[in-house]
Amino acid sequence: MNMQIGGSAVDNCGTNKQTLRAEPINWIARISAYKSENDLRGYFETALTLALFAIAWFVAWFALQYSVILGLLLTIPAGGLLVRLFAIQHDCGHGSLFGKKAINDWIGRSLGILTLTPYEYWRHSHALHHASSGNLDRRGFGDIDTITVEEYNALTFWGRLRYRAYRHPIVLFGVGPAYVFFLKQRLPFEMLGKGAKPWLSTLGTNLFVALVSTAMIYFIGWKDFLIIQIPVVLVAASAGVWLFYVQHQFEDTRWDRHKDWKRENAALYGSSFYDLPKPLMWLSGYIGIHHVHHLSASVPFHRLPKIIRDYPELRQIGRLTLLESIKCVPLALWDEASREMISFRKLRRRQLATA
Repeated sequence: MNMQIGGSAVDNCGTNKQTLRAEPINWIARISAYKSENDLRGYFETALTLALFAIAWFVAWFALQYSVILGLLLTIPAGGLLVRLFAIQHDCGHGSLFGKKAINDWIGRSLGILTLTPYEYWRHSHALHHASSGNLDRRGFGDIDTITVEEYNALTFWGRLRYRAYRHPIVLFGVGPAYVFFLKQRLPFEMLGKGAKPWLSTLGTNLFVALVSTAMIYFIGWKDFLIIQIPVVLVAASAGVWLFYVQHQFEDTRWDRHKDWKRENAALYGSSFYDLPKPLMWLSGYIGIHHVHHLSASVPFHRLPKIIRDYPELRQIGRLTLLESIKCVPLALWDEASREMISFRKLRRRQLATA
């Protein structure tokens, strides 16, 4: 699978296995030193993104009065800015953007009205993701569903068909995001045994979404509102799921059984560095620097670029370019024997070769 180049191994999905893996470096402690409580920077980033989002939304609506096609095209930048608002909400959920928990929480809740993401409900699920990412024995918390080759082979015909349908790109990046943001996050039935807070968060968010939507419909009409708002949310939802996918679903990712699982290894080698062009990095709130984020979620998003400038060796771990990330789409199964993500096609070729 890999070609050796100097001290590194470069695989088919564009990531790198560096000799750095063997170095006894406490990266979590190093990265945690970049934690910041610069409230002014947090307010600036939030206010700037909100203003740009509002401008982009209304520019799309204004263009809609002259051309439906132009209006729809302009929902794309608005959707991108909604991704950035979600990234800010994400940092609030980690308590990393502002010094006081109450400020993080109230700004996070407020942004949830725009992102259609109930704050407490999402924060609980995402905390479980950070605590279990890369742990084969603790899957299913805020992740893209992933099974091993052995588990896949043990499924019935219909079980395999369901999993293949779930992992199809149209479902993962189209139907799935629409379902999550328009339906699943409106009524979180999977949280029935988790107390009242997730439901209060969800129903409270739903109430304010309805109030804001009603006000917008009153001023611009229901048809114009839906023509702009639905594509904006779909663009943001699909982009968000895509980002989450490539940050963990790449060939050279890392999964371990619980007895071998270590937080630093899971963070550094189970998460990618999605090296996007600078405008896309900014729009996505630098969440592509995901391996660093998993090392210390207390570091605010706007300080992540400084970390990889100060530690350039981190740029070579799990690095994916935009073009290389496309090659990761077929990956669907974790092969415990070869310790790599593989596609259904690759599994089939192996089975035929050994038949």
